[in-house]
Amino acid sequence: MNIRILHTNDIHSRFEGFGKITSKIRELKNDNTLILDAGDFNDFMRMELQGTSGRAGCSLLSIAGYDAVAVGNNEGFAGLEVLETMASTGLIPFISCNLYRNDMSPVRGLNRSIIADKGGIRFLIIGTTPSYNEFFSLLNMHAADHVEEIRRELEENKGKFDICILLSHSGMREDTELAGQLDGVDIIIGGHSHILMDQAKVINNTIIHQSGSYGEHLGVLDIEVKDGKIVSFREENIKVEDMPMDSGIADELSRQKDIAIEALSRPLYEVDRHIWHDVVEENPLTNLLADALADVIPCDLSIINSGIISSGIMKGVVSNKKLLEISPSPLNPTYMEIKGKYIKEALKQSLQADVCLQDGKGSGFRGRYLGRLHLSHAVVEHDGKEVLRVKLESGELEDEKIYKVSTSDYLQRGTGYTSLANNRNERYNPEYTRDILREYLNKKEFIEKCFTERWVKV
Repeated sequence: MNIRILHTNDIHSRFEGFGKITSKIRELKNDNTLILDAGDFNDFMRMELQGTSGRAGCSLLSIAGYDAVAVGNNEGFAGLEVLETMASTGLIPFISCNLYRNDMSPVRGLNRSIIADKGGIRFLIIGTTPSYNEFFSLLNMHAADHVEEIRRELEENKGKFDICILLSHSGMREDTELAGQLDGVDIIIGGHSHILMDQAKVINNTIIHQSGSYGEHLGVLDIEVKDGKIVSFREENIKVEDMPMDSGIADELSRQKDIAIEALSRPLYEVDRHIWHDVVEENPLTNLLADALADVIPCDLSIINSGIISSGIMKGVVSNKKLLEISPSPLNPTYMEIKGKYIKEALKQSLQADVCLQDGKGSGFRGRYLGRLHLSHAVVEHDGKEVLRVKLESGELEDEKIYKVSTSDYLQRGTGYTSLANNRNERYNPEYTRDILREYLNKKEFIEKCFTERWVKV
């Protein structure tokens, strides 16, 4: 019996690319086809997802004919309530055998696995979620050890399946290790690493295949099964750039966008002046976020990069739609402790326009540029090339002194400004920096203060 597996991973809400993938799926599928996604399909930078609590993504997967989707970290980062909403729509099975609530009770609507019958062959399809528990714990969730949970799922379904497929959002390194130490998984459709594989790996009789990211390729794995065993296979990753967008996906995307815009456009409040933004130069909107972070997390100073904001706020009505447009990155306010010399090194880098304009790519980042560093509770004196001194409310910044800093998890990891990675005792807040902006743009004293310069050329 020949079975065709069409698969994707890490679409990250590039739904236009997904529309092209759907066209290719319709061209290639037959009666004995499984259509699977290995997670991070839904990325909540998209208005359609924010305004529908993720239902829009479920609808698109259903229209494309998918059999199951694994819960990636981005599906989890949307929060427990949104994940349970998505998992309970009945449009597409969401699967993860290792994701629980913090008290280890099940996540409502979430499947540990499913069994699908194709051509009389029973496929056990298991999903896994990466162990980002430093963030999941803030959202009342916990990702348990995926190896033990997979082993448990194999044991509990013994005799009920012929072939096991793992939809793994754990990454290539973890998939490779798992294949080497665990018998019983026949195929791993991987994600999280964003690797476009020219050839599948075979480790311990387990086939591992992954299809890049961002809706650019459709993975194909054709397998021949005899007596419940895979005896041969053929793999391929098909670039879909030249495919037309599926009309059903296009129509549904338009419908869901209308629903989302209506939900997100409701006025929150008004601001009485234009709060502008710039990537390279100090600007009041990023200053406001720095001030807000310092107010939310008690600290000696706060540091944030302008690249996580994409534009300014005009005088007038502020809505959730506008906030999502200017601040799409799901980044958490973060506390850390770090020596002054590492702060000063990052500030010196930030004087260079080419640093500010470099690609800001990194975990959780949904903008384009890295951006200038902005501060609160501090003034940087410089000559355009060198940082001469940094004055805090408690005195001048000292190289070897350890300071309490409020920032984002993006900078805490040292993304872009690598010296900032030399920190300790990090703690994360559950809300996003966008949520902080939403609250503090409605505080007049913060709007007035944000126009005060913190970078002074002498």
